[in-house]
Amino acid sequence: MRERDIIATSMATFSTTGAVHSEEIENLVSRLRTGDVRALARAISLVENDSPGGAAVLSACFPYTGQALRIGLTGAPGAGKSTLVDQLAKHYRAQEHSVGIVAVDPTSPFTGGAILGDRIRMQSHHADPGLYIRSMATRGFLGGMASTTADIASIVEASGKTRLMIETVGVGQDEVDIVRLADVTVVILVPGLGDDVQSIKAGILEIADIYVVNKSDREGADRVEREIRSMQSLGGHTEGWVPPVVRTVATTGDGVGPLAETIDHCAEWLRQSGKLEQKRAAAWQARLLEMIRQQLTRELVHHHLGAAELQAHARAVAERDEDPYILVERLVRDLLDLHRDGPRHPSP
Repeated sequence: MRERDIIATSMATFSTTGAVHSEEIENLVSRLRTGDVRALARAISLVENDSPGGAAVLSACFPYTGQALRIGLTGAPGAGKSTLVDQLAKHYRAQEHSVGIVAVDPTSPFTGGAILGDRIRMQSHHADPGLYIRSMATRGFLGGMASTTADIASIVEASGKTRLMIETVGVGQDEVDIVRLADVTVVILVPGLGDDVQSIKAGILEIADIYVVNKSDREGADRVEREIRSMQSLGGHTEGWVPPVVRTVATTGDGVGPLAETIDHCAEWLRQSGKLEQKRAAAWQARLLEMIRQQLTRELVHHHLGAAELQAHARAVAERDEDPYILVERLVRDLLDLHRDGPRHPSP
């Protein structure tokens, strides 16, 4: 099937609603597939801003996803994540890989947008057509990513990228959502954070496929690696794969080549063992549940739970005039009944 036919088939579901101009979306996705950076940026903005047409863009892009290697990079603020991503991008471009970077930045308290620290650190790539960088704000979403990170990663991948790096915002020990999106998760640590055990405990320890001790030219790098090895002896790693420790100095590029080789080795092991397929299926299971929750919320708001109604219910619950558990069950049941009986048209 030709590419335009695939896109047109994906658009068929949306064209019947009249809410989306299918030809416009079809043209947009066709352009981003050819490497049109403006089209790629426009498609991402539609999804990130929850604009009309966003779902159609994602559906049209979906057939072109699943081939890129997704690499997640996480760690504490100041660990050198952005600099390491920049060096990895240079390495992959030298190997003629097409690279996409989705960098989740802190949210500006004034504009609500991303504080573009990653874009500033990666300016040397601005003229490279084989590399695309998108910074996005968390917008209050916890877990180190934004609510639309997975969708935006899919669009960037659909543009033909073979290596997709997702850099989390760097919020601490609970930053584990990246494991649901990345094929290979790299946890970056540095010496000098104080209590080394505190820096690698809890969820961060469990999600790592690879540990990187960055700024390893500093005093304390040996101690960080020993702490990692000690924690690994307690178990918790994936059966058959013990996360290796790679030392880097991101500012000079030292260790970046061995890190890239380790990432490829891990990805190959995941493929050969069948773990990659299992990991992606588990990630889609979690993501589908989240998508269902979001769609149910949209439907409730669209049909009979506007801001005024929600506020009234909230007051009633706060005053103990309504039972929230019975209320939620009733609202969902009414919504399901509404769809089962067909749309209700208002009386003339």
